[in-house]
Amino acid sequence: MPKFLTIDDFDLKNKTVLVRVDFNSPLDPKTKQIINDKRIRAHADATIKELVKKGAKTVILAHQGRPGEPDFISLDQHAKLLGKALNMPVKYVDDVLGEAAQNAIKALVSGEVLVLGNVRGVSNEQKKGSPEEHSKTEFVKKLAPLADVFINDAFAAAHRAHVSMVGFTAVLPSAAGRIMERELKALGKVLEAPEKPSVFVIGGAKGDDSLDISNYVLKNDIADYVLTGGVIGHIFLVAKGVNLGDGNMKFLEKKELMGLVPGIKELMNEYPGAVIVPVDLAMEVDQKRKEINVDDLPTKYAVFDIGTKTAKKFGDIIRKAKTIVVSGPVGVFENPEFKAGSQIVLEAVADSEGFSLVGGGHTVAAVEQLGLADKMSYVSTAGGALIEFLMGKQLPGVVALEKAAART
Repeated sequence: MPKFLTIDDFDLKNKTVLVRVDFNSPLDPKTKQIINDKRIRAHADATIKELVKKGAKTVILAHQGRPGEPDFISLDQHAKLLGKALNMPVKYVDDVLGEAAQNAIKALVSGEVLVLGNVRGVSNEQKKGSPEEHSKTEFVKKLAPLADVFINDAFAAAHRAHVSMVGFTAVLPSAAGRIMERELKALGKVLEAPEKPSVFVIGGAKGDDSLDISNYVLKNDIADYVLTGGVIGHIFLVAKGVNLGDGNMKFLEKKELMGLVPGIKELMNEYPGAVIVPVDLAMEVDQKRKEINVDDLPTKYAVFDIGTKTAKKFGDIIRKAKTIVVSGPVGVFENPEFKAGSQIVLEAVADSEGFSLVGGGHTVAAVEQLGLADKMSYVSTAGGALIEFLMGKQLPGVVALEKAAART
């Protein structure tokens, strides 16, 4: 378990607290209006309300999009939505480290909240570097002297060694916010000493991640079984010598996934019986679902889901598990014809008495669409950071908090 400080370790009354959050939200491409403020509400409920209650002067650091991209906008909308979530006025200044931002920070009183401008508008913010290197930037030099404590609550961005993520930890007492703390505790539970049997369900379409995660959890005796679905299930089937049919094989080539086949073969040879692949699949015939046994492949039709036999087989394994991690849906659940596989699997996870962690954007969307979120032990909204953590990689944002804690 990472050794970091939390909000509990500080008396924050009348203290100026810089809080790095992840407010990055989906926008309507035409109006540039935020269409889902879930992340803003999550930070408000988990961390910012507590800081307000404790009498901190809270300064929010956040990003939206990247410079040059359509979703790179100011954070005035985010500030208004935060005010709504907190049920109180929230100040906003469209500046990060200039005179306007500095004066706004100095003017804060106990219990007030200020949102600064989009940190990605600061030059070199996205440059990778160590906390010590980043602490010498103008960004940190201008804001750190105005603050007493730095809190990182942006687990979803913890895999990025950006200035606002790690620079302040080198010069300010630093802690994890409640979302960061909860994510790390939940992940520690599934990766450090998981109750057995432990099952990882790996779906979706990101192949490199799937092989790296499977390798890590099997080689470190974290998982007893890896269940594969979605595009990942297809490439694992190919590694077993299955021909899915010209169209499906060309799709895998186009996604540049065929290069993973040798590594997957090696993994399955090393851990026989641990990697479970589909026994049947659902394909689209005249815009309708039609199931086919893997033994009856190849097919000329596009495959979009695992079949019912596979889903039930996965469900049986999941219900007996004490630890379950789901990363990626097992089919194109957005299409009603092909949501059955994901539904059966996720309902099995919800029914299980084990500890369940589901994560990643598409997985969370499927869980919410099926109304199962409340039945999962932990739902992680993080994407890239979660995947890197599951692959055993160190996250710069977390390492920086550990280093800061070690200095105290």
